[in-house]
Amino acid sequence: MKRIITWAAIMVVGATALAQEYLDYGFEREFPACLDQMQATLTYPMAWGNSPIKQFDVWRNEARHCVFDAMQMAPPAATDRKVEVVATERRDGYEARKLRFNLSEFTRAEAYYLVPDGEGPFPTVILLHDHGGHYMIGKEKVVRPFACADTICKVAEWWQTQCYGGQYVGDYLAHNGYAVFVTDALYWGERGRREGRGTDTHMRMAGNLMELGYCWSGILAWDDIYTADFVASLPEVDATRIGCMGHSIGGYRAWMLSAMSDRIKTGVAVCWMVTTDVQCSWEYGNEWGGFANTLPGLKRYLDYPHVAAMACPKPMYFINGKNDKLFHPVGVQKAYDYMHGVWDGQGVGQRLKTELWDMPHWCGLEVQAAVKKFLDENL
Repeated sequence: MKRIITWAAIMVVGATALAQEYLDYGFEREFPACLDQMQATLTYPMAWGNSPIKQFDVWRNEARHCVFDAMQMAPPAATDRKVEVVATERRDGYEARKLRFNLSEFTRAEAYYLVPDGEGPFPTVILLHDHGGHYMIGKEKVVRPFACADTICKVAEWWQTQCYGGQYVGDYLAHNGYAVFVTDALYWGERGRREGRGTDTHMRMAGNLMELGYCWSGILAWDDIYTADFVASLPEVDATRIGCMGHSIGGYRAWMLSAMSDRIKTGVAVCWMVTTDVQCSWEYGNEWGGFANTLPGLKRYLDYPHVAAMACPKPMYFINGKNDKLFHPVGVQKAYDYMHGVWDGQGVGQRLKTELWDMPHWCGLEVQAAVKKFLDENL
């Protein structure tokens, strides 16, 4: 009896010491100290290949429900768009229009709509602008602005040199025969903070949205879905040929929209694809984490490439950079391999194009030319 009590005391002391080791700190760098244990709990039971559902269309429907649930509450869809043309401008081979419309019952937004000259309806690209940690402009990152303050024009020109090789991708596509539509995402441009943008106010904003039952990333996704519905109703748009394209978080939004909306027939994502086990790892990890691309609870069911795989059998094009400091190529390639397994398994492997370019986080002229070529072939 005495020996049993002694061993019990030793076990308690040992357990206390072990617990104390973990309680000394909760984080190392920006990761939780128990990162490896947390990663081990992520089994993604709804991923295609893990799910017991063997019929792809049925699986996609069930997987979409998981994503919709993680997107939290949806802003009510607009019952009346109340479209207003704010300004127009003639450009080389197309007309630029600035529109104002009801994006949802909560939001009246401004958009740029580029309409090619000639007979429509036209193949159409919904552009999804980047994040960049720069919130003064949104839609102006991808379409040359007009009917706005000179400051906006100057900042937009500067942004082109930072991310797009000095060329507005929207104007480039419109000049080559595509109708183009882009609006500000929540917190960017004219949908920003009334008092002005701070460097960290988006974190408090995201927390307040969650307090109300919504989430920032979810609203971005809902707004993009509503945008696709609106674009399909425009008379110049061929509703059977709507694609989407984005760089950086615009790339995340592009594959998310392609996966979640049947309006989208093809999608292009530049510099946003990875697996969570690599993105959040001691060896390769990037510690940036962000509310704009985080759907609460989604990782209980699906990882990023699992969601993107719901776009199958659509033609999809993913480009990432080998020197991109935000997404390590090990995680990018792992995501690519999974997605190729899905498209190949459905007999449409030729519709998925994935590439790792010798470049950083970038969407320059060569990238834009490759995007146009893919759209020409598939849209």
